[in-house]
Amino acid sequence: MIAFVSGPVAALSPDTAVIEVGGVGVAVHCTPGTLADLRVGHHARLATSLVVREDSLTLYGFADDDERQVFELLQTASGVGPRLAQAMLAVHSPDALRRAVAQGDEKALTAVPGIGKKGAQKLLLELAGRLGEPVGTGAAPAGRGGAAAPPDWREQVHTALVGLGYAAREAEEALDAVAPQAEAALAEGGRPPVPQLLRAALQTLNRAR
Repeated sequence: MIAFVSGPVAALSPDTAVIEVGGVGVAVHCTPGTLADLRVGHHARLATSLVVREDSLTLYGFADDDERQVFELLQTASGVGPRLAQAMLAVHSPDALRRAVAQGDEKALTAVPGIGKKGAQKLLLELAGRLGEPVGTGAAPAGRGGAAAPPDWREQVHTALVGLGYAAREAEEALDAVAPQAEAALAEGGRPPVPQLLRAALQTLNRAR
């Protein structure tokens, strides 16, 4: 098992980071929230999970070991593969998923693209007791990007939504819906929390469908 990769970020795309490890570029599939904290040319350390198929070896990357563990536990439920597990972590933090399962919150699970009401009910039954209790506040992990100024929050969230398969028009409408949250953070002298804004945008898109 490849437990983690560590090295400079060589390239970024909407769903993948390329980390240079010993002179080799390793492609790692990541959630938009994890990618938002990475910067090309800066050092990164990602916890990883290797998914082996007959015709492929795919490496998934996470901000920390807890996120990786939840990713792997989610796949113990029938019908949940790595792509759906990653989509669940794109919408919810590990602790938010633990709370959703513990509280039987169908609405939280149906906010994930690809999960309907019946699927959410089934997942709540199968995951009960598997994810454990919430271990923190559910806050987004601290950035690892160094001193370089990050891209505008709208650009980051828009890129992430398009990478998840939404049309550019849908992404723009979701951005407008979450803009007040970003403006509130700026008014308080902080930086707009991209992972939280992304989750809010995804929930807005889910309600609109």
